[in-house]
Amino acid sequence: MKNKNAYKRYCKAMSLRNDPELIKEYKRVHAPGAAWPEVTQGMLDVGILAMEIYLLDAQLFMIMDTVPDFDHDKAMIELATKPRQSEWEAYVAEFQNSSEEATADEKWRLMERIYKLGL
Repeated sequence: MKNKNAYKRYCKAMSLRNDPELIKEYKRVHAPGAAWPEVTQGMLDVGILAMEIYLLDAQLFMIMDTVPDFDHDKAMIELATKPRQSEWEAYVAEFQNSSEEATADEKWRLMERIYKLGL
């Protein structure tokens, strides 16, 4: 049995603009190896261990696993100051139902878990 305290999990949601071409491009910029290395490193630096993003129509769903003592609010503030993070947020805002000035934390809304089975 896996140690259930080895990490914290957060699930978040965000909507993209409902435009097939923009969604196709958003998928391209998130393809393996396409995300800017500074942005990826910034996430690792604040304690994000793993992240997956799923897409259904124009709705995004993120699963984010973090270090056990992760403080979400503090980490999101710190992440916003990391190299190229604000530039990345402005770049991907073109695809998202949000403003260019919005931070990642303002765009990605934390979801409430209402059911769990198993571990």
